Amino acid sequence: MTGMSLEALDAVVWDGLETGHPVDSVEAVARALRKLARAGAQATEEDCYPLYSLVTKEGHETPSAAAVALPFVVALAADPAMGARVPLVELLTYIQAPDLADEDWTGARALLADPEPAVRRAAVPLAGGVARLLERWREETDPAVRLSVLLALGEAAADPRTGPEAATDARAVLTDVLGGDDPVMWVAAVHASAGPEPASALPRLERLVEVFSDRAVRPRFEDVWFVPSVEGPCTREDVLWWIARLFEHAPQVQLSFLTRLIEAAGPTGDALLCREAMDIAWRLLVERPSAGGALLPLAGALLGDPDGAVRYRAASMLAVLGQVSAPYADRLAELLDDGGTDEDLDGTVGEVARWALTRIGDPRALPGLVAQLRAQEEQDRCYATAGPRRPEIKDVLIPLRAHVDVLLPAIREAIREDGARGAATRRFVEVLQAWGEDALPALPDLLPLLADTWTSIDAVQVLRGLGPAAASAEPALRSCQVLDHPGNHWLVARTLACIAGDRAAAFRLVGDAVRAAEDPESGPFGALADFGRDAAPFAERVRSIMENGTHGTRLTAAVTLWSITGRVGPTVRVLEEFVLPIAEGGDHFGSFRDALRALLRIGGISPAIRGALLAVQPSDHRLSQLEGYERIFQDEQIRALIEQALACPDLRPDGTS
Repeated sequence: MTGMSLEALDAVVWDGLETGHPVDSVEAVARALRKLARAGAQATEEDCYPLYSLVTKEGHETPSAAAVALPFVVALAADPAMGARVPLVELLTYIQAPDLADEDWTGARALLADPEPAVRRAAVPLAGGVARLLERWREETDPAVRLSVLLALGEAAADPRTGPEAATDARAVLTDVLGGDDPVMWVAAVHASAGPEPASALPRLERLVEVFSDRAVRPRFEDVWFVPSVEGPCTREDVLWWIARLFEHAPQVQLSFLTRLIEAAGPTGDALLCREAMDIAWRLLVERPSAGGALLPLAGALLGDPDGAVRYRAASMLAVLGQVSAPYADRLAELLDDGGTDEDLDGTVGEVARWALTRIGDPRALPGLVAQLRAQEEQDRCYATAGPRRPEIKDVLIPLRAHVDVLLPAIREAIREDGARGAATRRFVEVLQAWGEDALPALPDLLPLLADTWTSIDAVQVLRGLGPAAASAEPALRSCQVLDHPGNHWLVARTLACIAGDRAAAFRLVGDAVRAAEDPESGPFGALADFGRDAAPFAERVRSIMENGTHGTRLTAAVTLWSITGRVGPTVRVLEEFVLPIAEGGDHFGSFRDALRALLRIGGISPAIRGALLAVQPSDHRLSQLEGYERIFQDEQIRALIEQALACPDLRPDGTS
């Protein structure tokens, strides 16, 4: 039995009190308090969980039961015989809310001077002001508690609600520690003194590199660095992420910091530091094109690192950097059979090295490439898309259309052997669709896929792209199994007309589908663009969608209307709506890309669009909202389109060039 009075607890009238969630009854709070009191030294963190219903959720009122339960929670946390003291103190830090400011927190704040260091450390967020933090700083001897107090002083100094005098006193402590010799405490002071702007950390870059790359210092981080809401101690690598974030608004400084860490870690064999610095550098590379120049030689050098996880990261960087990685092609080729892995990442060094060679355009990547991609689809894949990972099949093979003579036989074999339900079959069919007429030799292998609902529509799309060259597929297409959706039925019918070379029949089918669509915007009106001026009877309907439709359909309608009427002006004015906002910080990059493609079809751009593209072109932010390597790929794609669009002539106000 703890020192909390069960009699006092039994005297509480809980009726009418509320918790922070409708499904959590106030009776559960009372039961949890009694259970903790009776368990005493045997109490566990799990026993405290029901009490989290007392925590104020963001945007909600403080639960009425919180004020009533508060003194009992404090009494339990203060009792030396309680086995779950630290979890209870942490709970108190969560319970704090403005609505409870007038309650008696004296007992909770007394925990700052508790005999147990772990309790004192957990109680630091309960200090309630700089004065108590300074008092604790002067009296504290335990390094882990001192570090927590130091971090809290940094937060208080940066908080605009802290008075000027108190903030000055807090900063004085930070300044004193910054002049000291303790390396980990010094890093904590750097972190605590940076505030919202990282400028104060810049002059200390050299020592930061020294401290993080000193392997003898690494264990000290886990000895003393604890933060609220994080279970267990923080490692050197955890802290590195927080320090690196100080330079987020100074990317070149952040890049310099990371590259120097990687350089320092590599020769010493400090794989843990090297991996972590490379992971942060990867994120910077994903966000900023300019990071590639500094990371390229580092990644190339690390291909020979003894640690497989480091080699994996190095090969991944070279893969996404593409053609500029060509100087390292021989080293990558030597890694094709490298089975090195990282347990948190997807694939092997050899698989990523082969991908890097494909991006360079090195033919040594081709033998075995399809088999590798086929095998990876049969394995458990990592879909943590932000970090390095094996690429999707389409992202590897579609750009290799020039090597179709080498790759297509292996793709055909995979489709034949695995069938419609094969793990990689639909991925390979997606590649064939993108390869267009070059996929014609695979026609016999596509026909069986028409009989399975899993792959039938994908195969139909390939046949439509092949056109009359796929005429022999007509019998199989007529009996193909499609998903039970009207849109799929008309797609099959249209494909039959396409492979028969019957343009008139195809146009009738599209026209009928457009007329039959209950929602004009959801109908296949975009397909009218394939028929140019023959689709003139639908011009007013398309114009109405362009003027009144939703965001995406207006773009499609604008391009379709141009193909029907040949009038550039109305279409370009709509396209400007998808281009100009990007120059002002907009992020609808998919629509931006589609608008650029439409402008290239038209063959000209307006002066306003030219001005916007010239403003966007030098940006050091990726023109994409995707993650990981796909963000880099879309950025490359869009930048290539921008360059092509800028080479187009200006359009006059009447829409002519």
